[in-house]
Amino acid sequence: MATGELDVDLPESRTEADGSAVVRVLSYNIRSLRDDEEALARVIRACAPDLVFVQEAPRFFRWRKHAARLAAKTDLVVLGGGATAAGPLLLCSLRAFVERTEDVLLPLTPGQHRRGFATAVVRFGGARVGVVSAHLSLARDERRAQAGLLLAKLRELDVPYAIAAADVNEGPEGPAFGLLGAELQDCWTVRPWGSGPTFPAARPDRRIDAVFASPAVEVLGCGVPTALPGVSSADLLSATDHLPVLAALRLPA
Repeated sequence: MATGELDVDLPESRTEADGSAVVRVLSYNIRSLRDDEEALARVIRACAPDLVFVQEAPRFFRWRKHAARLAAKTDLVVLGGGATAAGPLLLCSLRAFVERTEDVLLPLTPGQHRRGFATAVVRFGGARVGVVSAHLSLARDERRAQAGLLLAKLRELDVPYAIAAADVNEGPEGPAFGLLGAELQDCWTVRPWGSGPTFPAARPDRRIDAVFASPAVEVLGCGVPTALPGVSSADLLSATDHLPVLAALRLPA
């Protein structure tokens, strides 16, 4: 089946008898909620995620109120991040048992935007997982350095499983993307489900948004949910300038 079509249903969230957990994770650059917020909320709800890795969350006036409103509209709660992480934000469903959260600001390069990570350790069933949402630099060398810091942060979380999702700002051929893919699974490459390119939303020709997982995580499917029931082309175009990446992952107990 050609890329862009959904040949099988993406597994739904569940906790298995042995404590293993299947989780849906969504990575989404929401461009500071400057577009159609109702369309954005409809897309997120249709994806039924347990974790949402947001990039470009509102960072300025009343940013907490904006984050809480988006969470309420999507039947989720704010896990961490936002302005205190320079834009990355984490949302989660009530399935997640939260152990800890931390917002990390990265070194500032003069002339570039401040960047950061939204991080957390959560449990689903009998599985502990560390998560990081990131939006890497527009500058090539800084971007690669930030990818290294992201990997270091995941190791520091000291958990059996790790999931990172990012607007990498470059494709798989780039050094930052390659560094992440050398240590983590690039979930779309492992088990593509749906299409891959994410930017620009109106005519995507670059795969610059991705979900990554540590080797022990089982990837059940990953891709842009263009044909998922409840996700319309009109909403994808109206919600923001990026397309989302949705993955189903199994975390053994």
